[in-house]
Amino acid sequence: MKAVVMGGGQGSRLRPLTCNLPKPLVPVCNKPVMEYTVELLKRHGATTLLVTLHYLADEIMSYFGYGSDWGLKMLYSIEDEPLGTAGSVKKVEESLDDAFLVISGDALTDFDLSAAVKFHRQRKSAATIVLTRVDNPLEFGMVITDDDSKVVRFLEKPSWGEVFSDTINTGIYVLDPSILKLMEPGQPYDFSKDLFPMMLEKELPIYGYVAEGYWCDIGSLDQYQKANRDVLMGRVKHRPPGEMIREGVWVGKGTRIHPGASLETPVVIGRNCRIRENARVLEGTVVGDNCIVEEGASLHRDVLWDNTFIGRKVRCQGTTLCRRVTLKSNVTVGEGAVLGDKVFVGEGALLQPQVKIWPDKNIEPGATVSLSLIWGNKWPGSLFDEGGITGLGNIEVTSEFALKLGAAYGATLEKGSVVLVSRDSHPCSRLTQRSLICGLVSVGINVRDLRVTPSPISRSTLMNTAAVGGIHTRVARDDIRSVHLDFFDHRGISIGKVTQRKIENNFFREEFRRTTMDEVGVIDFPSRSLEQFLEHFSANLAIDLVRQAGFKVVIDYNFGNASVALSSILGKLGCETVSLNAHLEPIKAREQLMSRGRSMQQLSDIVTTLKADLGVLMDVDAERMSVVDERGQIVEGARLLTMMALLLFRQNKSALVAVPVTAPSALEKLASDHGGKLIWTSTDTRSLTHTANLGRERIAMAGCPNGSLVFPKFSPGFDAMYAFARLLEMMATEKLPLSEMVSWIPNFHLHHQSIACGYQEKGRVMRRLIEDSRQLPTQMIDGLKVFLPSGWVLVVPAQNKPALHLWTEGETPEEATELARQYSEKIENLRAIAQPVRAVKSNTAGRTEKGDPLPEDRAFHFWTPGRYLGVRARTYNEFLDTLHYIEPASLSYHFQRGDFSNWVEYELKDGWLAEQIRQLKTDTQSGEDLRNELLTIFSHTPGRGNS
Repeated sequence: MKAVVMGGGQGSRLRPLTCNLPKPLVPVCNKPVMEYTVELLKRHGATTLLVTLHYLADEIMSYFGYGSDWGLKMLYSIEDEPLGTAGSVKKVEESLDDAFLVISGDALTDFDLSAAVKFHRQRKSAATIVLTRVDNPLEFGMVITDDDSKVVRFLEKPSWGEVFSDTINTGIYVLDPSILKLMEPGQPYDFSKDLFPMMLEKELPIYGYVAEGYWCDIGSLDQYQKANRDVLMGRVKHRPPGEMIREGVWVGKGTRIHPGASLETPVVIGRNCRIRENARVLEGTVVGDNCIVEEGASLHRDVLWDNTFIGRKVRCQGTTLCRRVTLKSNVTVGEGAVLGDKVFVGEGALLQPQVKIWPDKNIEPGATVSLSLIWGNKWPGSLFDEGGITGLGNIEVTSEFALKLGAAYGATLEKGSVVLVSRDSHPCSRLTQRSLICGLVSVGINVRDLRVTPSPISRSTLMNTAAVGGIHTRVARDDIRSVHLDFFDHRGISIGKVTQRKIENNFFREEFRRTTMDEVGVIDFPSRSLEQFLEHFSANLAIDLVRQAGFKVVIDYNFGNASVALSSILGKLGCETVSLNAHLEPIKAREQLMSRGRSMQQLSDIVTTLKADLGVLMDVDAERMSVVDERGQIVEGARLLTMMALLLFRQNKSALVAVPVTAPSALEKLASDHGGKLIWTSTDTRSLTHTANLGRERIAMAGCPNGSLVFPKFSPGFDAMYAFARLLEMMATEKLPLSEMVSWIPNFHLHHQSIACGYQEKGRVMRRLIEDSRQLPTQMIDGLKVFLPSGWVLVVPAQNKPALHLWTEGETPEEATELARQYSEKIENLRAIAQPVRAVKSNTAGRTEKGDPLPEDRAFHFWTPGRYLGVRARTYNEFLDTLHYIEPASLSYHFQRGDFSNWVEYELKDGWLAEQIRQLKTDTQSGEDLRNELLTIFSHTPGRGNS
């Protein structure tokens, strides 16, 4: 007898299982589901199988070959375009000369097919449909038969009002070849929708045979899990592969199971696996070939495909892990989660129930994943990076993500609070912002929507309203495919780490409050925010002075938001203006980001051609600017910062200027020469703006080497529009051409690069750098800054990346580059030797010796920026390795605990160091001061703890 096996389905409802594998090859208890079908057909007398294929056909042909391993002849028919269930059988019509079976290659069954064929011949039927009874027929095609089993009606996926029977179509048919002539070749046909209704219309006999036994249409991920359990539980007349070493435990060849491992029946373990000591493989679990389950891991009702690695103390329940999945130690995967091929999950990550991760994704250590990851490359360990939240537009930052994020943020605020939102003009920013608004109002937050508004205007408006916070959405500067979200507090400053962590906690744990209908927030659209900003702008500028100068200005708006306000401002200042790219064009604005150098050169050419006094290029969101003088010289970045600071020092002898430690050291001399003062801050922008606003009555300006400038008396954040106006004001005061002022800028050159450095290595490398720099002048405001005769070097651990930032400064580009080369080599060498010292175990039972690691339940945990689950210290050396980048508040909290400070004191082998720690315990200091004190104490001696 011949049978047609339909194997062309894509299995879209089984994604991500079927991303790289055709549905018939999806394994059930370590055997492709179609192999069960092939074995069933062989048992019931089939000799030739005609397999119809479409999706990933080569995979199926490669696995089954010509069928000789199963004692069958297998032939294949490949469809370039899907022909439907009946159309695919029509294609192989020439090979069918007698009654034949049609069966799906992706359903699991043990029906008596011989009985169905016998029934077909007894009834002299043209087509016999194999039926089965189910409790809920709504998801299947229902078949109604008369008392003689003749089919009288078909209903495809009926509603409950149409349910007249519990017998459904299993997709298994016994057919006479003559009925295939009813179809046109090469056309798509479906059995239930086309061919069988056509036969009823022609009064051709169709019978239904109700089969006894097991049948499962593996059409969903839940049904896939159920099929595996049913085979394990013996509900199907198919035997799992492997040797049954005891009742309910099947094990493949070459597998080694440690005597200390725990197995609970029923389980299937494939070939060449390793089950380590204290691993628990509990009931209902399937482990594929070549898998490793490490010490202390626990698997319960999981399905593991081949070559999967399960790290130490991993916890999984009811999950499906596809080929070559890696779960590092202490990972937890919730029930119903599915991980596609080659997914890598870093140490300590948590995957919430029902999460789906598509193939080749990377989950960072410590991450908590609560949304499915389909298109992006990775899931970060935290939401916030160094400047907000950034992700690929509509891929990582989707509307679903933004909706949930808005609710998470809103849940940190009181009901009825007001949040201000704004955006740039890009359609993806609009999509993201609208989803954020939905999330906010769903938790009872009122929203004031400024729509397309530059970030500086949003900050200024926020500072002068009753809003408790704000969100600005824009295209990311460094990656035009990404969307960036800035979160502001009530002062218009980027939110701090405590607020960030509250949002992350709500987001990952999905702890959102729910409101009643009457408590849902309202959306308002303020009408005078621009007018109020312009009034505030005019009140903080010497307009008459600038007007008298009569500057001729060329301004390139870069198709960005600055055009909303700056044209009006320049009109008030009496400038003769030549405007370029002044209309909002989000797509072109993104293109301009990629060709900034060309834009600057064009601006330079236009300024010199028109004999303008200066030109300015605004960034898309009006937070940064670059300047061109009347001779066409380009001034941007650190040179612009230095020039602006110098002008301030000249015109205000006691001016205070705040800059990050990455700023050029020339600023220090300029401040000293003119009676001004510099305030050094950390490298992150929030530290800079926070410092500027704390001293807003005294600090004249704060700025970054990237050209972002803050004038805290005017605005809490970066504002290129006001910075440009202040430059005009200072030029009018000096009564000199801009090129003259540019010539005052000292020579310096900055270099920046990132160096790969794992999370576990960062602390050790930083410590060794500090130890090696004891004889040199250093500064540890943020990271380690070393002052050398030829310049300086700054090394700062990246917050949320396995990397170190390296900045250098020299008088020439060659000097800065050479310093970077030397220190990058130094860091690479330190990484190579930065291996943790093995702990010395105590030989005295019940007593903790110096160097003996603390028990797991007594380890000290610290919060660290960019790592959602923080870091752990069980030994003195581990504490040293984390000291450089743990949060100051977390350090202060632990040090105030007697058990922690006593432990540190006890671990020190140097008596002088222990005395210094005892003195620190009696002092009240901030976390940052405490960290600096500890670093100073530890740097005075090469001695370390014994651990």
